[in-house]
Amino acid sequence: MSLAPPIELKSSPLRTARVIAGDIKIAHSVFALPFALLAAFMAAVGESQALVAWKRFGQQLALIVLAMVFARTTAMLANRLLDRQIDAANPRTANRALPSERLSVTSALGGIATAVACFLLVCALFGWLFENWWPLVLGPAVLAWISAYPLLKRFTAMCHLYLGSSLAISPLAAAIAIDPASLGNQPSLWLLSAMVLCWVAGFDIIYALQDVEIDRAQGLHSIPSRLGLQHARWISRGLHALALASLVASLLVDPRLGALFGLGVLVVAALLIYEHATVARWGTTKIALAFFTLNGMISCVLGALGVADLLV
Repeated sequence: MSLAPPIELKSSPLRTARVIAGDIKIAHSVFALPFALLAAFMAAVGESQALVAWKRFGQQLALIVLAMVFARTTAMLANRLLDRQIDAANPRTANRALPSERLSVTSALGGIATAVACFLLVCALFGWLFENWWPLVLGPAVLAWISAYPLLKRFTAMCHLYLGSSLAISPLAAAIAIDPASLGNQPSLWLLSAMVLCWVAGFDIIYALQDVEIDRAQGLHSIPSRLGLQHARWISRGLHALALASLVASLLVDPRLGALFGLGVLVVAALLIYEHATVARWGTTKIALAFFTLNGMISCVLGALGVADLLV
């Protein structure tokens, strides 16, 4: 009696989805998502500090969250696809799904196509449901911009700033999705975006400290590999100082932001100081703490306190 052949797991869409989710680390959406939600509240809450139409706003927030997830999935899969040969030569990244062949190129392309389609569908829903077609008009350009990051490190050390700009789009995009006019009458939205740009670029430089030698060997560009560790750490500190300055400026120019947001700024300052102290003492041996934990706390704390300040 012969047994039926085993099911080939590689062909399972569920397994492919699990591999993709694990490889691109969906949980790391926490870096940008709280800022997008804060910007959405800023766009929805006018000078009277009254938020109307809760049901409509709740639907818009749900669409913003979905759009963020699909946009990040597109960008991260494009990153993994474009960098698969670079990742294979780096011991730190060789076990990623594509270089380890747990995910095929065809499956990665399929994942990108699916994420792009879902993102554009969500953008279209803003037009169909709320007569706001700007997300659909701007959506393709946003996807192209945030997916191009891995190409930058092939020819410029400014790739960290480019990555920062990719995440800095999120609060502006969320504000446009709620009220396109808000970008013209709320300078604090632009300051929040500037904070995200400088903050992300600063901690991406810290993350790049892990790969200085391998980047030099592969001819890749990063601030640590081009300028050295000491200069890179000072540039990261400078960018984080600019991020804090942007937050203080937001607090000063937006009368809706008060004590709670101010407390958030102080918490961010303390966490950034601790982050740089950790790097100075331990180097990259505690990168999980310096990069993931502390920066995740920064985004969540500031986003939550900012929203609370708008509503209290």
